[in-house]
Amino acid sequence: MITRSEGFVQSRVQSRTQPRAQISTQTIGNSGCWQEQLAGAITSPEQLLAMVQLSPELLSPALKASREFPLRVPRAYIHRMELGNPHDPLLRQVLPVGEECQHIEGYGLDPLAEQSQNPTDGVIHKYHGRLLLIVSGACAVNCRFCFRRHFPYQDNRLDRDSWRNAIEYIRADTTIKEVILSGGDPLANSDRRLANIAAELNAIDHVATLRIHTRLPVVIPDRVTDELINWFARQRLQPVMVIHANHANEIDDRVGQAMFRLKQAGVTLLNQAVLLKGVNDSASALIQLGEVLFKAGVLPYYLHLLDPVHGAAHFDVPDVKATRLIKEVMAHCPGYLVPRLVREIPGRPGKTWVS
Repeated sequence: MITRSEGFVQSRVQSRTQPRAQISTQTIGNSGCWQEQLAGAITSPEQLLAMVQLSPELLSPALKASREFPLRVPRAYIHRMELGNPHDPLLRQVLPVGEECQHIEGYGLDPLAEQSQNPTDGVIHKYHGRLLLIVSGACAVNCRFCFRRHFPYQDNRLDRDSWRNAIEYIRADTTIKEVILSGGDPLANSDRRLANIAAELNAIDHVATLRIHTRLPVVIPDRVTDELINWFARQRLQPVMVIHANHANEIDDRVGQAMFRLKQAGVTLLNQAVLLKGVNDSASALIQLGEVLFKAGVLPYYLHLLDPVHGAAHFDVPDVKATRLIKEVMAHCPGYLVPRLVREIPGRPGKTWVS
């Protein structure tokens, strides 16, 4: 009998004709060893270029850009890249490039003005009815387009006193129905710490939903452990996980199986992507991403226009092209596979739809 997760593996369209990066199973890490994989992420541009068999000519600009925002990428994610292809859509998301060092007008260090929406350490409260808890400054992967690449995580650490202040802030505001764990990546924490956080939120009657925004199950699918499912899915709060995948090649068999386990446990699974030049700025790429996500039990949620953060201007896709792409996706897909094209504008009461 073929299980649903095995069916996902067998039904994926295999469009890759070039070899992927060759990394042994032992090097990637065995099931349950996500902490070792996290600790063993590649941080050297020279090593990354060697692993994907690219020209050393790319090293000098990569080293320069990584001094401002370090390279970090897990080996399991590198394994999905195409050897010898400098335009691989996964590589482009993580390889530092010289354009990051350019100062472009309109691109700043705090593009969403989050530091003005920071009422107490570790809390970002921008929208009615929900807030973000910054529970980690660490990420498994440093995405080159990250809007928080300059965020002062050192000033938002949730030590014992800060955590008590954050909980009291949530308890005092009865309009807060949903708490979003964010970062960095919240799943960089241990399951024990996250379970303790969830337990305290469970005790606040007006909080109904616990949402996690994470890239870790995409770049290290072994992060979806039994312990994670136990504390996240088996609680009073409605569990929602928003993953972050920008290209269909990121959703390999292991990611699909991890998503299936979460789905089986009753977790609502959504994906948010960023529209990125050279990564997914074609209708075919967006359509394939939606289809592969759906096979894994994940619904497309948002397609964000690039936040104007310093170092990421080379990823920008003009609004005119973005709206044309969404129209093409709408013409070929059912509505549930069409993400909402949005932009985040500081001071607005929610995401701004782009149409």
